Amino acid sequence: MAVPVAGYVAARQLDKVTIVHATAATCASVVLGVAAILLGRRGQRNVERTLGRLGGVGTARAGRLLGFLSLCLGLIAALALGFYELLNYLG
Repeated sequence: MAVPVAGYVAARQLDKVTIVHATAATCASVVLGVAAILLGRRGQRNVERTLGRLGGVGTARAGRLLGFLSLCLGLIAALALGFYELLNYLG
């Protein structure tokens, strides 16, 4: 029951989003994605250094995967924003 309400509230707020907000969210996605990749790599190295006794290799792998996903989505959003601005400039 909460999902339709949340969708309604999100749709009502969508008209208040500007290109500046979208750009900030895109930059944040890229920065946090890179941070997740680096932290996941560090976690995997710590697990390898302790010969697996430390545990958490699955968590580190999931963190890297989510970091790559966030990075890819951020880059796609950056391209979309760039083309949007280009189309607004030309037309």
